[in-house]
Amino acid sequence: MGDTGGLIYLAVLVAAFYLLIIRPQMRNAKRVRELLASLEVGDRIVTVGGMRATITALNDETVTLEVADGVTLFFDRGAVGRKLDPDLTQADEGSTSE
Repeated sequence: MGDTGGLIYLAVLVAAFYLLIIRPQMRNAKRVRELLASLEVGDRIVTVGGMRATITALNDETVTLEVADGVTLFFDRGAVGRKLDPDLTQADEGSTSE
């Protein structure tokens, strides 16, 4: 009878570990894979460092970003943090923060 309680405790512990740690990490990794697969030339993005840019070229490992007229930078594809909404990007371009 004592072994059954220990097994139940172990099963609950494993289930909690899966639900609280492994599953959220898998969900986040899937979201990142989908984001990186959906990138296209012309997309406005924000890098993980917070820089806003437009994608001018892509390959399997890198992205070429234009951060200002005539200024291009090369980043690893994994440095893309998120895409910007095209509708919000137009309004955002004209605003300045003080």
